[in-house]
Amino acid sequence: MFRIRIALLAAALVAALVPATADAHTVFPKRFDLPRGFQPEGIAIGGGPTAWFGSRVDGDIYRVDLRTGRGKVVSQGPGTATVGIKVDRHGRLFASGGPSGTARVIDTRTGRLLADHQLTTATSFVNDVVLTRHSAWFTDSQQAQLYAVPLGGGPVRTLPLTGDWEQVEGFNANGITATPDGRGLLVVNSTTGLLHRVDPRTGATSVVDLGGASLTNGDGMLLLGRTLYVVRNRINQIAVIHLDRSGFSGVQVDTLTSDDFDVPTTVAAYRDRLYLPNARFTTTPEPDTPYWVTALRR
Repeated sequence: MFRIRIALLAAALVAALVPATADAHTVFPKRFDLPRGFQPEGIAIGGGPTAWFGSRVDGDIYRVDLRTGRGKVVSQGPGTATVGIKVDRHGRLFASGGPSGTARVIDTRTGRLLADHQLTTATSFVNDVVLTRHSAWFTDSQQAQLYAVPLGGGPVRTLPLTGDWEQVEGFNANGITATPDGRGLLVVNSTTGLLHRVDPRTGATSVVDLGGASLTNGDGMLLLGRTLYVVRNRINQIAVIHLDRSGFSGVQVDTLTSDDFDVPTTVAAYRDRLYLPNARFTTTPEPDTPYWVTALRR
């Protein structure tokens, strides 16, 4: 009986390890296609090898298995754009609505719309989103303000940007993430090329000291520890910045690029790879225009 129990225990341990082992030995594709005419912008990756993408055409959400590159539409859009997206550990996807001025919350398991927030009715472009402990924070590229959607429910908060923030002609606030210590927010201004630290209580901003490095064309951002990845869309680069814990200063330590880039917009990570959808802004979109995702090691 003792030997039988040992054998059963060993079998159970092997069974438990097989998925992880198989996943570790899977050759993940370095590039995979999205539906033709999809016009991607945002990407979100959760804890496993699954990615979601949003369409600028009609707001559809497309889910991909990173192990195979195969995917399908899991949520039909409202007919307006989906831009930046993030997913939380509860399987909720938070989507920026671009010129519609909205933010949607979608169940990634069913594709069901859980909430639809009208953040503003003024001329706007709700662009990117980051999830903090209590809120989903959205940027607006046309107005000098952020929007906080409480994760536990409650009224949306509008936070005007003050201090060092300078609103100029063109696209302004774009990518957003938290500071390494979690006490502030980081927002990149695509036109001025400045990275700002924002106090989420007051909206006061300070220009992050990057030693003179510029982030013009700054788009989606990803923070891993104290390393910040900033996608610079139209120049087909990713700026790699090492930040201090508070996010008041940093230094650019690397620049990543790929021959496969064609105006990447946002970035997410799984294991040692970065994944970027190519929005192809310099290509006139047609119903059959090809779009793809590029993966590169970080």
